[in-house]
Parts: sequence; structure tokens; C-alpha cells
Amino acid sequence: MADSKTRILFATILAPILWGSTYVVFTQTLPVEHPLLVGALRALPAGILLMLLGPGLPPRDKLLPLAIIGFANIGLFFGMLFLSAARLPGGLAATLGSMQPLLVAFLAWPLLLRRPRLGQVLAALAGTAGVGLLVIDDTVKLDAIGVAAALVGAASMATGTVLIERWGKVGTPLALAAWQLTLGGLLLLPVALMVEGLPPAPTMGNLVGLSYLVVIGTALAYWLWVRGIAAIGTGVAFLSLLSPLVATFLGAALLNEWFNAQQWLGIAIIFGSTVAGIMLSRPKPAEAAAPAQAATPKRLISQCNS
Repeated sequence: MADSKTRILFATILAPILWGSTYVVFTQTLPVEHPLLVGALRALPAGILLMLLGPGLPPRDKLLPLAIIGFANIGLFFGMLFLSAARLPGGLAATLGSMQPLLVAFLAWPLLLRRPRLGQVLAALAGTAGVGLLVIDDTVKLDAIGVAAALVGAASMATGTVLIERWGKVGTPLALAAWQLTLGGLLLLPVALMVEGLPPAPTMGNLVGLSYLVVIGTALAYWLWVRGIAAIGTGVAFLSLLSPLVATFLGAALLNEWFNAQQWLGIAIIFGSTVAGIMLSRPKPAEAAAPAQAATPKRLISQCNS
């Protein structure tokens, strides 16, 4: 069992690595003036693709919890992610988004009956500081809407991560990834069309960038992510710290730049925080039993309303 979890953990690492390319792909190949629509068009096709691989349509009696997870983890998060990416420098957006492990630690208290440990909180704070050292420079300019979007996005995905562990027994990881992407995309699409309208006719570059985001950066990445949460728990949220690290490496490679001493310190802190955070987030046996009971079919809907 331990060997199986280790393999899943290493496979899950691929998800934030793939997400690290999102900022570059979005800003370089997709219409940044339509961030909400890009989020919807990223999620919905990915969910349909995964459903075609086997899960099929979501069960009607589970639509409420699945819609809540889809809204938190996909619909709201994708919209806020691309909105912050369109209005903020990538480094600042990544630093604000890196607060997700800290938020997960505190949300697990009311939702999973798992009190945050001091070491876990310190690791999360250190991780955010490490990301800041890596990506923030003196030229950063604040944008109130962009900052708010990044913080709301981090809180939204943190909530979705915790809810996957609490309600994730409604289906296999493939099914849960498929259903939350589809429902989240369906919730976001009409809002995007009302707010932003239709984009210009897509270019070949737009289609290539969107195809990469849908198939690789979303369908594959979210299946790996959901499987990691189901097998390991919310501690995988610390792996999200690797996403801005990959994004920074890609940006440096495109600009042919080298890291300075401050950035190397940030990289070391990120790696240390990720390892420590995952180790410290492992639930104790008594804590692990609580969400398992909460996920039973008879309690599922009542929990959604609590």
C-alpha cells in the first residue's frame, strides 16, 4: 500500500508541472481579454473528453455535491485564475495563488475535523515566502481586481481540494475529474459569454494553445490531481507550490536568463516546504476516519446543506 501511494504521489507531481505552463500558454497563444471564456473552454471540453473514456454522465442523485466541487475547483477557480493572469504579472499572481496550502490546512478543520498542525502552517507560510523570493521583483505593480481574483481563486481551489477528500467517494478519480470539469465548465460558460461576449475568430495559434490546455494541462493534469487527493489526502496541495517554480523556469528559458541568489534560495525553500508539508499533512488514524464516515451515501446530501 505504501509503495502504491508513493507511485501515485510521484505521478501527481506531474499535475502542477503541467499547470506551470498555463501562464505562458495563456499569455502567448490565447486572447487575454477573454479570461473567463478561456477558462470555460478549457474545462468543458476536457470534462467531456474524460467522460467519453468511461465514466459517462454523472449520476443525478450526486449532482449537488458534484456541482459544488465543480464550481469551487473548476468554475470559479478557472475564471479567477485567468482573470488574475490577465491583470497581474505572473510572479505576483503565482505568489498569491501559492497561499492555497495554507488555506487547505485551515479549511480541513471544519470540513474534515482535522486541526491544522503548527508545522503544517509554518511549511505553508514558508512555501509562499519561497515563491515570493523566486518570482517577485521591484517592478511589480498591484492591480486590485487582479489581486482579489488571485486570492479568491486560491481559496476556491483550496475548498475544492478539501471537498474532494470529503465527498470524493461518489466516483473513481477519473469520473470525479470528468464530472467536476464538465459541471464547472457549464457553470462558467454562460457567465463568460454574458460578461465578455464572443472572442474574435480563432487563429491557428489559439487552437494549438487551447488544445494543449484542454488535453494535457486540464484533462490529464486534473485526473492525476484528483487521484492524488483520493489516495494521499489534502497534503497534495503542497505540490501546487511547484507550479510557479515550473512557470518561472519556462519564463527564464524563453528569455535566456539565469537565476540569482535570492531565486535559488526561494527554490530551496519551495522544495523543503513541499516535502515537509506533505509529511506533516498526513491525517492521524482518528482524523482519517471522520471524512470516510462523512462520505457515506446516506450523509452525502445532508453534508452539502451543512
